Amino acid sequence: MKNPIAPGSQAEQVGRLLLAGALVLFLPLIPFGAYLLYPFVILTTWFHEMAHGLAAMLVGWDFQRLVILPDGSGFAESFTPVEAGRLKRAVVAAAGPLGPTVVGSLLILASGRRRSWRPALYALAGALIASTLIWVRSSVGVIVLPLVALILMGIARSDRPNLERFTLQFLGILAALSMLRDWNYLFTESAVIGGRRVLSDTGAIEAALVLPHWIWAGLITLLSALAIGASLKHALKEDGSTARR
Repeated sequence: MKNPIAPGSQAEQVGRLLLAGALVLFLPLIPFGAYLLYPFVILTTWFHEMAHGLAAMLVGWDFQRLVILPDGSGFAESFTPVEAGRLKRAVVAAAGPLGPTVVGSLLILASGRRRSWRPALYALAGALIASTLIWVRSSVGVIVLPLVALILMGIARSDRPNLERFTLQFLGILAALSMLRDWNYLFTESAVIGGRRVLSDTGAIEAALVLPHWIWAGLITLLSALAIGASLKHALKEDGSTARR
């Protein structure tokens, strides 16, 4: 009997992405599921905070440290000059919520080409280890991030193409959907992080560029949806090179 879903077909790709999305959404609802997902929640926080830090470096500031707290929240500390312009402050603030979207989109795009699977996993693992050595200054980050890196390297070395591709899809969807987890934070003006109340990212953009924080939250959400949608559309295109084993 002929298999109705051919390996590498668009139908198979859609099925894998739906499975990845279901795991991200429903794993926390089953017993011990939240514990299984915890390392990857920490990973999405890393995406967010590293984006803040790298944006700070791009505008000429000194990225000093990245802290990830046990509850999955975190912060990136940079030396901000007193004379720092409003636009630079807004760019650094916006980079955080857009960071997971950018990474998620890239991982989903990488999942569409077989030759990208292993290099993408190694690149992400290398970035995790390098950032831990240079910037991460919290026990949770120092323990969990290298562990995730080792898992990714193990998958890359496993010689199991289906697992490599599904890992990229799972991480891409996880990063894309992390905005749902941070929905309240995105649409609030301030939040308590590490025991102190600070401006949220959109609150910081409001302080720099005047318009209300909820407008910026809406624009970031729209940009994220467009980016993820475009990456999914591209990754789901029929590609003969993807189907070959």
